[in-house]
Amino acid sequence: MSAPGGTRGTVLVLGVGTGLGPAVARRFGREGYRVALVARNRDRLAALAAQLAGEGVEAAPFTADLSRPAEVPELVERVRARFGRIDVVVFAPLDLAGFTPAAELTAQAAGRLVDLYYLTPVALVRAALDELRGGGSVLIAQSVSATEPAPDLSGIGPAMAATRNYAQSLAAEVARHGVHVATLQIGGMITGSAVHAALRSGAIDPDVDFPELDPADVAEELWRSHTARDRPDGRFPPLG
Repeated sequence: MSAPGGTRGTVLVLGVGTGLGPAVARRFGREGYRVALVARNRDRLAALAAQLAGEGVEAAPFTADLSRPAEVPELVERVRARFGRIDVVVFAPLDLAGFTPAAELTAQAAGRLVDLYYLTPVALVRAALDELRGGGSVLIAQSVSATEPAPDLSGIGPAMAATRNYAQSLAAEVARHGVHVATLQIGGMITGSAVHAALRSGAIDPDVDFPELDPADVAEELWRSHTARDRPDGRFPPLG
């Protein structure tokens, strides 16, 4: 898919923190994509956009609270106003509040996580699906707890499992229209991320051991999924 101005198009990266999001922006930017960066911290996004500009990547910051799915249509319109269209959606937020023992999870907390991890992706698809036809992708990065339940991860796992189920149904429906939909279960802690920092400091202490993963490697797998368009569900690193 190509876009006016000699670019490959626009990638919308949602949930940009200090780990995977910047790596995804750089990986797609290296291929000529313009990058829409979405998170709550505008100053951090603006700093990243400036860094990317210095690397020859056109990027712009967009602030949004992704736990509010009703605000997604307005966010998508802001991105369109800046870049004209959206060609790839990469959804990759990770909230520390999701690292919760099942015995301590409240309905209120679970509801917020369902909004963030399930209802917001649904809203994104509804807002952007038409322009993704003919070569676009929806890529959803998840914790491996979506498929492998673990102690102390009850907050994110069930919500992400619902999204995985939805994404696989969607993938089967829209593939004939040239839209690739895929989830990627990440079985490790991404170095440089807020979650990795919290784990190292002891702020969170899930009863499970995760390997450390280079964000550039995970971003490469997301790029591979977009270009190969070969399967709707994956795990990184792969088992075996």
